[in-house]
Amino acid sequence: MSDGVMNKATALHALSATELLAGYYAKQFSPLDVIDDVIAQIARWEPHIKALYAFDPDGARAVAKASTERWRNSDPIGPLDGVPVTIKENLATQGTPVPLGAATTGLAPAPADAPPSARLREAGAVIYSKTTMPDFGMLSSGLSSFHGITRNPWDLTQNTGGSSSGAGAAGAAGYGPLHLGSDIGGSVRLPANWCGLFALKPSLGRVPIDPPYVGRCAGPMTRTVDDAALMMSVLSQPDARDGMSLPPHDFAWHDLAIDLRGKKLGLVTDLGFGLALEDEVRDVVVKAARAFEAQGAIVQEVQLGFTRAMMDGLDNFWRARLWDDLAQLSDEQRSQVLPYIYRWAERGAQLTGVEVMRGFNMTMAVRAIGAELFADIDYLISPVAPVVSFPAERASPLDDPDKPFDHILYTVPWNMAENPAASINGGYSAKGFPIGVQIVGRRFDDLGVLKMAKAFEGLRGRQLPWPEPPR
Repeated sequence: MSDGVMNKATALHALSATELLAGYYAKQFSPLDVIDDVIAQIARWEPHIKALYAFDPDGARAVAKASTERWRNSDPIGPLDGVPVTIKENLATQGTPVPLGAATTGLAPAPADAPPSARLREAGAVIYSKTTMPDFGMLSSGLSSFHGITRNPWDLTQNTGGSSSGAGAAGAAGYGPLHLGSDIGGSVRLPANWCGLFALKPSLGRVPIDPPYVGRCAGPMTRTVDDAALMMSVLSQPDARDGMSLPPHDFAWHDLAIDLRGKKLGLVTDLGFGLALEDEVRDVVVKAARAFEAQGAIVQEVQLGFTRAMMDGLDNFWRARLWDDLAQLSDEQRSQVLPYIYRWAERGAQLTGVEVMRGFNMTMAVRAIGAELFADIDYLISPVAPVVSFPAERASPLDDPDKPFDHILYTVPWNMAENPAASINGGYSAKGFPIGVQIVGRRFDDLGVLKMAKAFEGLRGRQLPWPEPPR
């Protein structure tokens, strides 16, 4: 498909949101037709990947039926009317429990939609399911004590990454075009990387969220940059519940044209610590930088400045933060937490207040290196993760709770520095597994990151067909 022209051979579940809306306008098919095809695709894939939580096909059909009637009368209620969407389970939807991926969590129905969920619903989206996540969102893995294992459609033996694990799997499997995740250290970008999707972690506060927290963002996970931009036009609307949200803006989210000539791009590959960068990942990232350079961008290799001391400080802070939650549980409840998570968090009990504060202060150190770096460049090109893939059963590539974050070193700085950062598929391994490229912009330049990603969509090589369900 190109230039917005629809390929009639493409199944409805595989169409982009922009293509679905064009089809609704032209009355080629209806939202009810689309959700029925999405539900059929889920039936083919879900027994193998387990991406969904609180799946509600009957409720979805009812919402889609109402949308179909509005489109019949040429009276849609919003820019996403009739478009299927999933929402990560930690982003509340009214009436649905929020287990946070953990078997310890009570299952009381959420009293209200979280801000991103509310904006999608108001825009007419068909919210038909939540998606899975690991315990407390503290793993970049599809492993959960509540949901079980979520597997990668590209290779069922391999991990989706996380913590927006179900969203990544759902997007790759063709569960409709739009998926909403959240990100505090790479949690939309890492599964997008390993599942072949596009994802944007916005600037902190660009998308109002509840509860807000340091580095915590909600962002789109889609197959195309245009669809992510469409979601951002909805998600970025104001909500008073987020005291960290940015002022309202008038971005033209649909205008993604950019002149690459003269743009200053920094290229980061090896960081000097953590997991070694695999050659296949390096090759894809360098090739992406050279593609921009061929269009007139100025590419220079740069040093990120992120250090082991910074990562260890953040690690200590997060351990203490989660241990505070676990300490309030009974012994029986704590026994239900993933052993990896429990072993990682329990060291938080031995940390002193000074050590925890020192760890938290690393957020400001990371912000400082981000500001210094972007004083000299417009955008940064880097890997998303250092490894091509890792087994589905692992909590992390190393599977070592004493070294839990050596695979998020390229992504986590931008949560702390509050810069917008995207993952876009850049190529494939020799075995045909997707490999992402990260594009980072200055704070608040969310639209610029989308423009760079849109340009790269036209520069990258041929994309492999999306995976098909096992027969």
